Amino acid sequence: MAIRTLIIDDEKPARDVIRHYLASFPQVEVIGECQDGFMGLKAIQETRPDLVFLDVQMPRLTGLELLELLDAPPLIIFSTAYDQYAIKAFEMNAADYLLKPYSLERFTQAVNKAIQQFSQGMVPSTETRKIVSAAGDSPELLQRIAVKVRHKVHVIPVDDVIFLEAEGDYVMIHTRDNRFLKEKTMKYFENHLDPERFIRIHRSYIIHASFIDRIEYYDKESYSVIMKTGASLRASSTGYKLLRQKLNM
Repeated sequence: MAIRTLIIDDEKPARDVIRHYLASFPQVEVIGECQDGFMGLKAIQETRPDLVFLDVQMPRLTGLELLELLDAPPLIIFSTAYDQYAIKAFEMNAADYLLKPYSLERFTQAVNKAIQQFSQGMVPSTETRKIVSAAGDSPELLQRIAVKVRHKVHVIPVDDVIFLEAEGDYVMIHTRDNRFLKEKTMKYFENHLDPERFIRIHRSYIIHASFIDRIEYYDKESYSVIMKTGASLRASSTGYKLLRQKLNM
């Protein structure tokens, strides 16, 4: 039975190279190719491929952002220009990746490994989620947040985020016009949002300092932060001290 394969890369020459190299593998059937992460996400959901060649760095939606939005990811062979944190994540979780530019010999090793994994009945979802989680250890600050609402993907610039609120195992992202639920931790956002603009005022809240309207006394060692949208958020004593420090109060 053929391994149904999808190619997702924003560079046509890179897609052409993969197609050319795969011609030597009769057990692999290319069922389509996509030039960006949005198209790739839609194609994965609609065609349910067995294997995906996935570029990590894409402008509209990165490969890792795409994977965050999938409930049951297929087996992935990543391709990337040098990215030390992504590569560390791949190596930690025994995933295969192709460091551009790669040779036919290296490509063949990756495909043979994938074929072997299929023959052994490997379930890829768990390993892929580990990769996304490990790659999140990168110290790079977020410039946008990708979320999926039903079958639509929203990419939220961090400048549009008013505050984030803990919701169990999720985080609710509040913008001026909407709310979006993201399966990440508050700690993740605390570590990946610009600390000069985003302040954790409480275990349940991270706020964008630009949207603060005023701060009011609430009760003993507790304050309310009133946002420009009218939202009233409790600040703990520790959060209030951090607010004073960041805002030079």
